[in-house]
Amino acid sequence: MIKRVEVSSKPEFPDVHGNEVLANIKQLGINTATAVSSVRVFLVESELDQSGLERIASELLTDPVTEQYFLGNSDAPADCGQVSIIEVHLKPGVTDPVAASTLTAIADMGLNVDSVRTGRKYLVKGQLSDAEVKTIAQRILANDCIEEVIYNNSEEPPCPHVEPYKLNLLTVPMRELSAQELVELSKNSDLFLDEREMLTIQDYYKSIDRDPTDIELEMIAQTWSEHCVHKTFRGTIELTRSDADGNVLDKEIIDNMMKSYLAKATRDLDKPWCISVFVDNSGVIEFDEDYGVCFKVETHNHPSAIEPYGGAATGIGGCIRDPMGTGKGAKPIANTDVFCFAEPDMKLEDLPSGILHPRRVMKGVVGGVRDYGNRMGIPTVNGAIHFDKRYLGNPLVFCGNIGLIPNDKCFGKAQPGDLVVVVGGRTGRDGIHGATFSSGEMTHEHEDLFSHAVQIGNAITEKKVLDTMLQARDEELYTAVTDCGAGGLSSAVGEMGEELGVVVNMENIPLKYAGLSYTEIWISEAQERMVFAVPPKNIDRMLEIFQSENVEAVVIGTFGNEGKLQLRYEDTVVGELDMKFLHDGLPKFTRIASWQTPSFVEPELAEKADYNTELNAMFSDFNVASKEWVIRQYDHEVQGGSAIKPLVGAENDGPGDASVVRPLINKEKGVALGCGICPQYSDIDPYSMALAAIDEAVRNVVSVGGRPDRIALLDNFCWGNCNKPDRLGGLVLANKGCYDGAMAYGAPFISGKDSLNNEFQTDTGETINIPGTLLISAMTLVDDVNNCTTMDLKKAGNKLIVVGETRDELGAGLLYKLNGQIGSNVPKVDLVAGPANAAAVAETISKGLVRSCHDCSEGGLAVAVAEMAFAGNMGIDVELAQAPVAAGVDKNFQLLFSETPSRYVLEVEPGKLDELKTVLKDVAFAEIGSVTDSAVVVIKGFNSAEVVNASAKELKSSWQKPLAW
Repeated sequence: MIKRVEVSSKPEFPDVHGNEVLANIKQLGINTATAVSSVRVFLVESELDQSGLERIASELLTDPVTEQYFLGNSDAPADCGQVSIIEVHLKPGVTDPVAASTLTAIADMGLNVDSVRTGRKYLVKGQLSDAEVKTIAQRILANDCIEEVIYNNSEEPPCPHVEPYKLNLLTVPMRELSAQELVELSKNSDLFLDEREMLTIQDYYKSIDRDPTDIELEMIAQTWSEHCVHKTFRGTIELTRSDADGNVLDKEIIDNMMKSYLAKATRDLDKPWCISVFVDNSGVIEFDEDYGVCFKVETHNHPSAIEPYGGAATGIGGCIRDPMGTGKGAKPIANTDVFCFAEPDMKLEDLPSGILHPRRVMKGVVGGVRDYGNRMGIPTVNGAIHFDKRYLGNPLVFCGNIGLIPNDKCFGKAQPGDLVVVVGGRTGRDGIHGATFSSGEMTHEHEDLFSHAVQIGNAITEKKVLDTMLQARDEELYTAVTDCGAGGLSSAVGEMGEELGVVVNMENIPLKYAGLSYTEIWISEAQERMVFAVPPKNIDRMLEIFQSENVEAVVIGTFGNEGKLQLRYEDTVVGELDMKFLHDGLPKFTRIASWQTPSFVEPELAEKADYNTELNAMFSDFNVASKEWVIRQYDHEVQGGSAIKPLVGAENDGPGDASVVRPLINKEKGVALGCGICPQYSDIDPYSMALAAIDEAVRNVVSVGGRPDRIALLDNFCWGNCNKPDRLGGLVLANKGCYDGAMAYGAPFISGKDSLNNEFQTDTGETINIPGTLLISAMTLVDDVNNCTTMDLKKAGNKLIVVGETRDELGAGLLYKLNGQIGSNVPKVDLVAGPANAAAVAETISKGLVRSCHDCSEGGLAVAVAEMAFAGNMGIDVELAQAPVAAGVDKNFQLLFSETPSRYVLEVEPGKLDELKTVLKDVAFAEIGSVTDSAVVVIKGFNSAEVVNASAKELKSSWQKPLAW
């Protein structure tokens, strides 16, 4: 029997959620709505009497100080005028973490219930039409992918119960199909495999004289997906480069971009402190004599476009599991995130069909990362946000995690006879075809066709898995571990058993609900699951540890089967594949790439008497504006190791360059974390864009006191459809930049990830292609966190030093953007001066000569020095013409706003100036002015002309206003 409990705010307390919904309704232009009340709904399936239900409602579900409860289905109060009731429930099969936690808590109370479901009820007051009510539900309250809407108590919530599955072994007759029919089979089955791949599979089954079962075909598709195997990076590419007039400059053949550029840089640098790179779920470097630190950054773009909250939450949840699944398991100690969105002030009527509004996407993504990370007890300490209208159909969600791992636990390997143990969350229909879905282009139909590809995470389950697995690790109970990510058990078990083979009994796999077929079980990407290889002698103790914390752990098979993967369901073999074909049978690709130098014209801007307006406009640009609204939602203090926070300064609201954490709370040694992302440059030159991203990441970690000689890099490429030669050409050039940048800075790549096919097909046939986007994440050591620096100015009278030459490099920069131009003089990294500047600045910080340090990025020197001033509640009086400049820099706007890389601004006490100048003697630097207590930003240009005179407070206001939601 279903019993209903409704929980709402007491009348004398504000309804925070309801008020937020009302504000969002107003933003839609529906001004007739006057109030919104929000109600939490719990549907309890039980034979409990009234007193038992009252106890659950009063003791568990309601805060007695601020909330009230109602048993049953309430109507709107009679004296409220017109009220529209909108109720939102999860669709059957969608994970409901709140319900799961509630069910556990009820059991702990000693009460017996069969199930719990949750929902949300909204009472919207005002004279609203039916169309307006539907718009509110679809645009604000519900996501059709995972939720159902009930209006005015007109229906019962969806029933979660389904019929049990009865074995029906399916064989796919493909041996006699034509090439075209194979392509149709791939399309209709959502395999995302092309003709050549399907023909290869057909040949394999001809050779073993049978047709595949459905589960075998699905498993091959998952394993061979772009998301899992990185076909574009590992294939052969024929690149042709041309000038702006189409004249061919050169041609070359690249055999495996991964080996030719990223892994080659690491191999050529051969750093002894690299412990494990490119072979595990995350890269590992040496921290000290006892521990290593590992780092991984993943993308979760397509799911976040469909369901921002769930997609982003499972993005960070999955990335946290990467260090957990590295070696024999690491302890996660810090999170990072970087997001790319379309501008959040976009008009609703300008949205193509099938696209969520960027503001809703942003709020959902931030909420998902926030809730998962905070509930796991992991600080989110570093990140960035970039806005561009071309991310409209494909928002980018980069989630990263850093883990601490004992040096003797950095490697693991399953042994013959080890038991296959699945631990954690149960398996449902979440994320089915997630890996293959993420390997294709998005269209306006994906919201309907691929709702099953969205997973819903449960951070509490993952936290319990983490705590128990670390206990089992320290008792040395298992030989290997990995997480269930893309492809689910298919990939996790398939990869762990690649050399040995494995037999799996699928009916043993715990399910969230009945009705899943064996194929759905095997490829589901349901979250919070880890797979272990456990020697039989240790299994009892292993299960005991998990059981002690109510973490489900089940033996589902055995490693060792003469190189074959065999899947059984109720004693029937439903699938059997040769591991060699599964992992090595993918045909090698040769793809055509081209790059033609774009013919952008360099704008001719007129010099102005002052640039106060431009500087304020730059601080109001979404890409420069304060991200405090996002940062404040994250817990960056949990675990007690954050030494440099994301926000710094006199009022702890200035834009920090990087963060520093202490992995071991009893040691002063730290890890600096920074990132670089500048996709705007890729329109002009992807090679220079990649170098600029590396240089920015290096500048960030150096600016807080990180060691430039111990920097490890991660690459995350998000690109368009690389079957198109021009898209692929840009990707190749960016990879070339990665190699050259890594070699110049002596910074090896230790891990990475790519997400291709980030294009959106609208219902009108238009293609929205993201700009070529490369995120570079940097991690380095900090010998003593007490010597770290921040970017805020500290004391009037101190001197300001610029390190690095300014060149005429405004291409794709903020100044041109304000003028509706792009230009051609893209910022270029000097591969000799850049590393030298970083090393010199690092030495000044390590010697205690610097009070503050800030790197120059978007908006150039003017933005950098103004940020330093308002972050410290100070003023400045500087003469930028004193800074080192290259030939051709003869305009004040070039001095102010050029985005030349490799530049730093240092604050130095007068008494330490001579020593600092000695350290900087081999790099370009100059003293440009002083810190004042006037709280006024005064910048002089050529001929000592005052070109900026602005209140630091007003500049800060311009910076904080755009995202002060």
